[in-house]
Amino acid sequence: MENFAILKEEKNEFQCTVSDILFFKGIGLHTGKESSVVVKPAKANSGITFIRKDIKPDVIIKADAGNICSTTLRTSIGKNGGCISTVEHLMSALWGAGIDNAQVEVYGDEIPAMDGSARVFYEAFYESGIKELNKRRRYIEILKQVVVADNADNAGISIAIYPSDDFEISYIMDFNHPAVASGSFNMKIDGFNFYKEISHARTFGFLKDVEYLKKNGLALGGSLDNALVLDETSVLNKEGLRYKDEFIRHKVLDLIGDLYLSGYRIKGRVVAKKTGHDINSKLVKKLNGFLNNSKLSDRTPAENKKPQAVPNAGAAPQFA
Repeated sequence: MENFAILKEEKNEFQCTVSDILFFKGIGLHTGKESSVVVKPAKANSGITFIRKDIKPDVIIKADAGNICSTTLRTSIGKNGGCISTVEHLMSALWGAGIDNAQVEVYGDEIPAMDGSARVFYEAFYESGIKELNKRRRYIEILKQVVVADNADNAGISIAIYPSDDFEISYIMDFNHPAVASGSFNMKIDGFNFYKEISHARTFGFLKDVEYLKKNGLALGGSLDNALVLDETSVLNKEGLRYKDEFIRHKVLDLIGDLYLSGYRIKGRVVAKKTGHDINSKLVKKLNGFLNNSKLSDRTPAENKKPQAVPNAGAAPQFA
């Protein structure tokens, strides 16, 4: 079978986990219910594991594409009758902080929204410290182009990933709203620029959709405290935007969190056009299908390349 993606170890990078136990509490964006999360250190090669502690017996849910159970306006994972909604912001923060392994205990149906971005989670991880482990970091390396497209109603929605030595995202967004400029975002992303360029971007929604969403059990906890809200012409949040293109940067934040449900970091260039959680998850599932047919191997740096410092680990950034 032709290989499109393989799993490799980096000789000069090591896996990381959190140094201390961290606690988060807040309202779920969609359920409107209070929930809490405890993030604990985990051993190398264990990955990110969620545990529903408010259900007896505990329900263990691996952060894995195979456990995705819903992608309606958020990404939810579930197993054995237990489900956890809106994991993408926390997963994005874990990726940005360089955390490969962690145990995430959840008391409730949904991850707390916090301020609607990944910032609160990320800052807590770095302020508490990141612990380097004695196992090499594993990456998914893209060997050949992989494409997923939604051709229904000529929507023009697609996502593709191409070979690259780095992790790059190009995102194209097209919204018909005066305050949400259509355009593109292109960046090589690592833990050093994730905090400044991506993590602060908040989720957003339209005031005209609120009544419909709430009737369907969604956005019950949404407010100006945890989301950007738009009326027909403008942003209602008094503080305004954190980035001039905050909307598209939040779509990138979501995409990073969804991709991390592959279980690994990725070396590849992602080109996404108007994507959401559903098509993001389809790409992740496709990638994981390729990995099932490949063997783990070493990724040996070219002789002319200097050994790299572990990205996402080390001194904490200066928080604004």
